Amino acid sequence: MPSSRSCVCIALLAGLLVALTTPSPGQTSRAAAPKGPFWVFVGTYTGGKSQGIYRFSLDPASGKLSSATLAAKTVNPSFLAINPKHNALFAVGEIADFAGKKGGAVSAFGLDPRTGELSFRNSESTVGPGPCHLIVDKGGRHVLVANYGGGSACVLPIGGDGRVESSSSFVQHTGSSANPQRQEAPHAHSINLDSANRFAVVADLGLDQVRVYRYDAARGTITPNDPPFVALAPGSGPRHFAFHPSASFAYVINELNSTVTAFAYDADKGVLSTIQSVRTIPDGFKKPNYPAEVLVHPSGKFVYGSNRGHDSIAVFLVDPKTGQLTPRGQQGEGIKVPRGFGIDPSGGYLLVANQDGDSVISFRIDQETGALEPTGQKVEVPKPVCVKFVPQAGSN
Repeated sequence: MPSSRSCVCIALLAGLLVALTTPSPGQTSRAAAPKGPFWVFVGTYTGGKSQGIYRFSLDPASGKLSSATLAAKTVNPSFLAINPKHNALFAVGEIADFAGKKGGAVSAFGLDPRTGELSFRNSESTVGPGPCHLIVDKGGRHVLVANYGGGSACVLPIGGDGRVESSSSFVQHTGSSANPQRQEAPHAHSINLDSANRFAVVADLGLDQVRVYRYDAARGTITPNDPPFVALAPGSGPRHFAFHPSASFAYVINELNSTVTAFAYDADKGVLSTIQSVRTIPDGFKKPNYPAEVLVHPSGKFVYGSNRGHDSIAVFLVDPKTGQLTPRGQQGEGIKVPRGFGIDPSGGYLLVANQDGDSVISFRIDQETGALEPTGQKVEVPKPVCVKFVPQAGSN
């Protein structure tokens, strides 16, 4: 039988182990991330040389990118979403009319994670025109869509055969804000779901609002939360939104005043509370600039935002206790109008879609500082907008 002193030592060691492995507030415990290699799917604006969705591969061990190939012909697939099982891809069709009626489209594709091949299933109306962003819910049951042109959002069920079905829920925004050229009407620019799959967040550039909806995964409906939105400073132009992996914080990038706004997030009530806003560009930069994408690193330690005009990726450190951001400068080497970018699931690389550079370029992420180091790797893709990753089956 062990002595009482031995029992005390064992208890202390066990307590220390628990303390070391339990995340502190603002941090998150992550499951082991896939190590790759990954398929990289790129959404584009068609016309000119672009014909639709492109695909190449990333080997995170070496950082090497393969050349790109056309994965699917489709019109203006400016934003893509992958289902949780990594066997289906959904793309917006950023158009004003579909099947003879006013509205954009979502197209569904089967995805073979071994070969990266896409197989077209069908397309369905988004009810409102100009869809520009979409996401698949955590159960893989619905696609949620933001219609920029129509200032609306909708939910499309996913059938058992992987086809998208007609809308099960639709909400129309109304109103305007301070900028008469860009905010004359609502412009829903993105839609995201929290990690609990309970609340959908729509950033509306035209209203200077981040709207929150209760999401019913069984019925495929979105209904206004209470309160229904958080307001931003007039003329901000909220565009894209990202949750922190801790589910305690969130961030929105503002296209019209070149800022990122940080929020505290009450996951039980679906309520966002403003913490701070920080600039995405240096104070001395005077030329027009239009931020586009914002993403949180899988570790939760860094936030990144793209600048079109300054042509850079802004880097921010995240305070794990408060969610506040500390600017750490911008990386602009080889970047030309970075409409979108993606961080691979292992957290090792950030790939930038150079819309006006007709290319995707990569940066290695410093895991301690968040700094972006150019790798020299470049893939030719015409008019790239969105970058999404899929683990290659059998590789992990």
